[in-house]
Amino acid sequence: MSRTANLVIKLTCGVEAPERVSQAFSVASAAMASGIKVSFWLTGDAAYFSLPGKAEEFELPHAASLADQLNALVSGARVVLCSQCAVRRNINDGDQIKGIVIEGATSFVEEITRESTQAIVY
Repeated sequence: MSRTANLVIKLTCGVEAPERVSQAFSVASAAMASGIKVSFWLTGDAAYFSLPGKAEEFELPHAASLADQLNALVSGARVVLCSQCAVRRNINDGDQIKGIVIEGATSFVEEITRESTQAIVY
């Protein structure tokens, strides 16, 4: 069985679904640590995690620090903020944490249709 070279994770929820948030960040972090190229998309209410300080506010018992995981992903993976999601939440380019890019559906489709790519939506 061949190994997936690329993993695209799309997080569609925010603090209202803490288990899903934690799972998405944990899977992305584990994949990156194992050498898989990760693209992590912040969509829907997950868009707020692109703002400085928001990941630090997240709490879930027995879960790894979201802020630490986000910092690691920004440093070693590709973190993308959905353009439409940002606009709907009044997040302007430059408001987000340095290293997080803003892109739209076309970029997402390009990423998930690449050879040796697996996509997961949380």
